Amino acid sequence: MTTEPRRLRNYINGEFRNAVDGRTTDVVNPATGEVYATAPLSGAADVDAAMTAAEAAFPAWRDLVPAERQKALLKIADAIEARAEELIATESENTGKPLALTRSEEVPPMVDQIRFFAGAARLLEGRAAGEYMEGMTSIIRREPVGVCAQVAPWNYPMMMAVWKFAPALAAGNTVVLKPSDTTPASTVLLAEIIGGVLEELGHPKGVFNVVCGDRDTGRLMVEHPVPAMASITGSVRAGMQVAETASRDLKRVHLELGGKAPVVVFEDADLAKAVEDIAVAGYFNAGQDCTAATRVLVHASVHDEFVTALAKAAADTKTGLPDDEDVLYGPLNNADQLAQVKGFIERLPAHAKVETGGHRVGEKGYFFAPTVVTGLRQDDEAIQKEIFGPVITVQSFTEEDEAVELANGVEYALASSVWTKDHARAMRMSKRLDFGCVWINTHIPLVAEMPHGGFKKSGYGKDLSAYGFEDYTRIKHVMTSLG
Repeated sequence: MTTEPRRLRNYINGEFRNAVDGRTTDVVNPATGEVYATAPLSGAADVDAAMTAAEAAFPAWRDLVPAERQKALLKIADAIEARAEELIATESENTGKPLALTRSEEVPPMVDQIRFFAGAARLLEGRAAGEYMEGMTSIIRREPVGVCAQVAPWNYPMMMAVWKFAPALAAGNTVVLKPSDTTPASTVLLAEIIGGVLEELGHPKGVFNVVCGDRDTGRLMVEHPVPAMASITGSVRAGMQVAETASRDLKRVHLELGGKAPVVVFEDADLAKAVEDIAVAGYFNAGQDCTAATRVLVHASVHDEFVTALAKAAADTKTGLPDDEDVLYGPLNNADQLAQVKGFIERLPAHAKVETGGHRVGEKGYFFAPTVVTGLRQDDEAIQKEIFGPVITVQSFTEEDEAVELANGVEYALASSVWTKDHARAMRMSKRLDFGCVWINTHIPLVAEMPHGGFKKSGYGKDLSAYGFEDYTRIKHVMTSLG
C-alpha cells in the first residue's frame, strides 16, 4: 500500500493556505531518497498576500510595550519545548539527521536562543538624553525596521528559522519567512506553533508568515516593495543576487553566506584532542555547516602523525539512518548536493591523495563517507571552494606567517580556529586571522550571547547576540527646542 505524501501549506495571515495557482513541489527524505510530502510552489500572489498581512500587522506589533513581545516569545519557546519530539521527528524526516543529535544539539539551543531574544526585547536602549547644542535636548529612539523578508537554508532548517524570526520579532518587526524548497516541513510546523501562541495572546494574525517555494519565490520576496529588510542564510551566489535585487529600492540586507574555515594546528598542540575535536567539527551534520572544520593547516613537523590519526578517526566515524544512535551524521541534504560533493572528489588533481573515504555509502539515500584529502595546493578547487560535505582537507605549513597567509587566502571569512598551548601565539593568530570568529583549542561551539557572522564573501550582519538584535532596528534622532 502506497502512502499518500503529506501536504504542506503556506501560513499567511493566521491560516494555512495552498499556493493561489495550486502549484506544488515534491519534498524528499534524504535518508531514503523518497518523496514524503508536497509543498506549495508560491508565486507573486502568495508573496503579496503574505507581505500585505505582515504590513497590516506591523503597527500593532511595533507599538506593543517590550514586555508584551517578551511574553509572546517566552510562550513560543515554551510551546516549542513542549512539542520537541514532534519537531525532532519532523526535522529528521526533513533532513535525514540523527534523531538523538537533533534532540540534544538543536532543540535546546533553539529554545535558549528564543529566550535570549525575549530578554533582549526589553533592552532597546539608546544613548542618554543630553544637550549637545545650546537650547536643545537630543534623544535617541531605536525602532524596528518594518516587515522583514527572510530566507532560511536547508542545512539547519529549524535552527536557522529561529535565528531569523526571534531577533526580528523581539525588535518589533513582522516577518515573512521562506524555508528552503528541500526542507520546508519543520518551518511549517513552527508556523503552527508560533501562530497558535500569537492567536492565544490576541496579537495580529500577520505577525509571522511562512511562504514555501523555490529560488524564484525568494526573489519575489526581495523584489516586493513592502519589506524594509531582506535577510538570507545561503550561498555566496544567492547572497550576491539578494544584495543586487535589494539595492534597487535600498532595502537593508543581512547576509550569512558560505565558509571555508581554516583550522590551524601548531606543533605544540594536544594532537589527540585536536584530532578528536576536528573530526567531530568537520563531519557533524555531514559537513553541511558554514563553520565546519574542513580545511586543516598543520605544522609540517607533525603533519604525518596528524594525518594518520585523523584518517583513523574518520574511518571510525559512522554515518547512517536517523534512528541509529551510534552515528555522527546523516545523509547529504539532496541529490544535487551529493553530486556536488562527489564532483569535488572526482575532480581532485593528481597531486592530491584521498587518505580515507571519498565515496557514496549505500545505494539508498544521499550518504557520503567521512573523507580526508591530503597533498592539495592553495589554488586547488577543493581548497578555494566550499565543498559543504564530510570532506576534510589537510595542508602543511612551517612558519606562523605562512599559516596566516594560507588561512586568509580564500574568499570566505566566517570562522576559524587555532590549536596551540602558546597563549601569546594564540592571541597573535586571533588578531591576524581575517574571520568573524576565531576559536582557540576548540571549534564550532556557539552561544546565544555571542555574535555569529563573517567578513568578505561570507557576508555581513550578525546572527545571535545583542549585535544580531540591533541589526533588526533603526536609529532615530529626536531633537527638541527648550525655548
